[in-house]
Amino acid sequence: MGARMSLAKILIANRGEIACRVIRTARAMGYRTVAVHSDADAAAPHVALADEAVRIGPPPAVDSYLSIAAVLDAARRTGADAVHPGYGFLSERADFASACVEAGLVFIGPPACAIAAMGDKAGAKRRMLEAGVPCAPGFLADDTAAQSDERLIAEASRLGYPLLVKAVAGGGGRGMRLVHAAGELPAALAGARREAEGAFGDGRLMLERLIENGRHIEIQVFADAHGHVVHLGERDCTAQRRRQKVIEESPSPVVTPALRERMGADAVAAARAVGYVGAGTVEFIVDAELKHYFLEMNTRLQVEHPVTEFVAGVDLVEWQLRVAAGEPLSNWLPRGQEDVRFEGHAIEARLYAEDPYEAFRPQTGTILHWQPAHAVEHGRSSVRIDDGIVEGSAVSPWYDALLAKLIVHGRDRADAIRRLVAALDVSPLLGLQTNARFLGDLLQHEDFTAARLSTTRIDDWAREGADILQRPLPDECTWLSAAALAARGSLKPGATSGLRPAALATQSFDLQCGGQTRRWRVRLDDDAVELAADGVTHRVRILAGLSHSHWRLEIDGIARTVVARGSPDGSWHVAERGADFVFAEPSARPNHRSSADPCRAAAPVTGIVTQVLVRPGDRVEAGQPMVCVEAMKMEMWLNAQAAGIVRAVHAREREPVAAGTLVVELEIGE
Repeated sequence: MGARMSLAKILIANRGEIACRVIRTARAMGYRTVAVHSDADAAAPHVALADEAVRIGPPPAVDSYLSIAAVLDAARRTGADAVHPGYGFLSERADFASACVEAGLVFIGPPACAIAAMGDKAGAKRRMLEAGVPCAPGFLADDTAAQSDERLIAEASRLGYPLLVKAVAGGGGRGMRLVHAAGELPAALAGARREAEGAFGDGRLMLERLIENGRHIEIQVFADAHGHVVHLGERDCTAQRRRQKVIEESPSPVVTPALRERMGADAVAAARAVGYVGAGTVEFIVDAELKHYFLEMNTRLQVEHPVTEFVAGVDLVEWQLRVAAGEPLSNWLPRGQEDVRFEGHAIEARLYAEDPYEAFRPQTGTILHWQPAHAVEHGRSSVRIDDGIVEGSAVSPWYDALLAKLIVHGRDRADAIRRLVAALDVSPLLGLQTNARFLGDLLQHEDFTAARLSTTRIDDWAREGADILQRPLPDECTWLSAAALAARGSLKPGATSGLRPAALATQSFDLQCGGQTRRWRVRLDDDAVELAADGVTHRVRILAGLSHSHWRLEIDGIARTVVARGSPDGSWHVAERGADFVFAEPSARPNHRSSADPCRAAAPVTGIVTQVLVRPGDRVEAGQPMVCVEAMKMEMWLNAQAAGIVRAVHAREREPVAAGTLVVELEIGE
């Protein structure tokens, strides 16, 4: 039985939108809060939002937030009496939960024994099989000998393809590889093992037969320390790319009431089997015949928990804090499961710093414009945005690519989809590439609206070169907006001017965007810009600058609000349906060094070098992997573009490297 205790100050052992979300509820409940941060996050919003903040170490990588000693020292120095781990980082580390308790702190999460039981994915599947919970066929690799590549390859042959290679200690898609054929398996084993060792300090692997055309359905469970356990319905997380979730919704469009009851019962049984306390998520894969199979249990709050909060009308962080203080669920759910009610439909979209049109490559840079309040005002109480960024924030490669989450609640699924598309449109992020446009297109894609997605569909689209993953181009109104603003030099005081001063009555200039260059003939008068290109003339009036990023323009007699921001380099960032289109004058001094030079292999992003497979003097073949760079939970390989001899290697493993840095030099030819 849990004893009632008094909490006063809570340290949040996390960063970004996660920390901000926990801090807001904790403060609303009257608790004081403590943030921790690396040097890279010293000016981050979660640091300013908390009552106190403690530096716990430098970048690069995530080591600062993974230091148990540093977190506990921060708690001791600030007098915190409880620790909330957030999600990610230390949240599913049993040793961290134990260390908090040993230090006299309340760990706001499940007991260490429950984390350990479900943290070992192979062991968790054994427990579920014993409890009668259906599991996907697989190989659990019981001993060290079973971890050899030879044994895993043999077992994969027995299971058949496609299959998943999964880290035994994994979670969040780390240490996971999808393998379609036997020839792909050795590289998948090496990559999954390396990633698992880096992320979890444990390189053990297991195999699982892929349930083809499956949907990823998870059940939110909640338990107190008095033996009460309930479930809060399901979330459908089928929309994924590279095993990372993109869009989540509740309820699932394919789950029937009968299936919900069966999965809910299995999820509650799973929680009871390990003596669970607090918020947890039991994940299942559901096949085309609506049969469900246990995947794993995440012993923490999930990134996608807001959709459950919307449909169930609850605050899960509030529940966590109340249970951590010793309260029984019966204080607010006297009839237990019968008190749980669901209303409407909720959908969450994850805004990532990535370029969907270039294999979802991570992006870094400075945020020029981000005003999510516009989306909230547009959708009123039906829209919620969880973020941990502000204008001027630097997006670094050291942490996850997730920038923010946009969550909406509607009367039904169609209503929620429409509201979320609108929220994405009115809350663009400018300054670096994001997946916002892709999210809007995905929400309106017939496979999504008809609930025909599977967990691999987006990856299939990427391989097939589907239209949805072709880079969009700006429409004519966006071109005209950029040309008019650039010609007028309509920037706020203190910013760099545009392409041309407004004093000139007539001018011609080139404007470039998305690989296209257009020459504009411009005539300026007192209240308008006359723009001519491709034999067509348009008239644009800049009616007002509503803010530093919002402009009221009249284009050919039709007034509209445009979100655009000038950059210090003289370019203009203009939003269109969530996309950030960058318009600039072609440089008078173009860089003649081709990025496609086969003799020079450069880092594709800023990140950490995780593998160097070549040395000076080595002979390489075209397509041969040479160096691996990891950024934002994604591995990117530099492959030789042509056969040749390695002349020099300018990178070492575990060292940071900046985007565009020369890494390998080759001598091409015989």
